[in-house]
Amino acid sequence: MQELVVLYDAQCGLCRRFKEWLAGQQPGLNGLGGVVRFAFVAAGSAEARQRYPELDHLATLREVTVVADDGAVYVGDRAWIVCLWATWEHRATAVRLASPAMRPVARAMVQVAAGLRSRNWELMEGDYADGCDGQCDRQGRADA
Repeated sequence: MQELVVLYDAQCGLCRRFKEWLAGQQPGLNGLGGVVRFAFVAAGSAEARQRYPELDHLATLREVTVVADDGAVYVGDRAWIVCLWATWEHRATAVRLASPAMRPVARAMVQVAAGLRSRNWELMEGDYADGCDGQCDRQGRADA
């Protein structure tokens, strides 16, 4: 794996801050002598639809989605974990969060972020996707 494409909600302040934070991280080694790079595409955009026609693009607006160059798709807590894994400084944390015992913690982190995303929208008065269907606001899960 040499590149991860992060599909993020460009209308969400929290998502934009996560994108900027991630873009500023030092890349981690991919185990093959190279590094894992990040690319960022606005979820639901024409570019996202063209690059990944098989994805549910409304769902990518509800939960962060990451596509690896090998075709693997990561959603929700798995997406956050693979993003951390791809960084030099946070790889060990990602490995811990990926363990079965810590998976609920990773899931809770994603749910907190979804809740913050909802609160951010309320506080910022429109700094959130106007067309959002609000599905990520219910218990922090898209499938609730």
